[in-house]
Amino acid sequence: QVQVAESGGGLVQPGGSLRLSCICSGFNFGEYAMSWHRQAPGKERELVASISPRFGSTTYADSVKGRFTVSRDNAKNTVYLQMNGLKVEDTAIYYCKALSVISPPYWGQGTQVTVSS
Repeated sequence: QVQVAESGGGLVQPGGSLRLSCICSGFNFGEYAMSWHRQAPGKERELVASISPRFGSTTYADSVKGRFTVSRDNAKNTVYLQMNGLKVEDTAIYYCKALSVISPPYWGQGTQVTVSS
């Protein structure tokens, strides 16, 4: 049974930091590209960051470059999103996605990140 479970969200002040984790099971994690997406109220879901399965190549949305870092630990079937310098506009539900050419994408249920003073 496939499971994708995000954690680490919460309430943080502007300028603060959070680290999101996404623990996966039920599929060969090391063969999947992993990505973080977010959806703010009234807005479409957008790609935040992605990381390739083997070499760990990363991409970022322009809005988070220099502030967010995506990483993965294939031994732990986990992908992380380190978020520094958080802004009010980063407030959203953050979702983890696993993608492979051999199966439909797997999504987690999301974790709420709220940046507010």
